[in-house]
Formats: sequence, structure tokens, C-alpha cells
Amino acid sequence: MAESMAQGGPAAGGGLGGIGGSHYHDVLSEVGVPYRELRGPIGEVLSAYAGLHRAAMAEGALSQAVKELVALAIAITRQCDGCIASHARGAARRGATPQQVAEMIGVAVMMNGGPATVYGPRAWAAYQEFARTEAAGPA
Repeated sequence: MAESMAQGGPAAGGGLGGIGGSHYHDVLSEVGVPYRELRGPIGEVLSAYAGLHRAAMAEGALSQAVKELVALAIAITRQCDGCIASHARGAARRGATPQQVAEMIGVAVMMNGGPATVYGPRAWAAYQEFARTEAAGPA
């Protein structure tokens, strides 16, 4: 999924879900098929992970939007496009504002340095893509 400069990735100015794009929707779709295939051989593991995810992301002292921002910051530092897509969608769905996402990206850049200057903009593009979808309402 990583795009090199030669392939027109973000470092070369190529798009990753820019205005009107759907790259991060595609990332989630691409991961979904093999993930579903794994439900047979490791269904118990995937179910346990899903339970952990539900418990960790439940509303509590931290709102679900804040938890999605934390997860998105970690996704940036881990350089995980699938994680970025998932948590950018979650942030958009739970009402994170563009300013909150931008400031979180600033913190991720401060904490992670150079790699975050690549994956931060990817997270921004993913958030913008999913925010447009959420604003448009159900398909």
C-alpha cells in the first residue's frame, strides 16, 4: 500500500484521498477481504481483538472522538495506512473537527519527527475524505 515517490506517492505530490479522492476508502476495502478470510482460521483471535477494540474505544472519561484522535496519532507514528484509514473514519464519524485533527497531527510530528511529516498528511487526507462522506450522509 505504500507508494514510492516514483509511483506518485505523497512525497512526489501524488494524491492520497485529496479533494474528491477515495484512496482511504479503498485501503479499508482492500484490507477487508483478506481480513474476512482470516475469520475461519483465526476467528477466536479476531473476535478477541474486536472485543478489546470495543472496550478501549467505549465512551468514558475520554470521549470517543478523543480516543479516535489518540489512535490516529499512534497510526501516524506506526506508519500504518490501514490504521490511519480506520481511525480517520472513526474521528470523522465521532465528530472530531478539522482543527482538532490538524493539531493532533502537529503533536504527532513533534513526537515522531520526519516520518510523521509524511504520515501526518496522509492522516489529514484520510480524515478529509471520511469527513466529506459523513457530511454527505448515508449513501
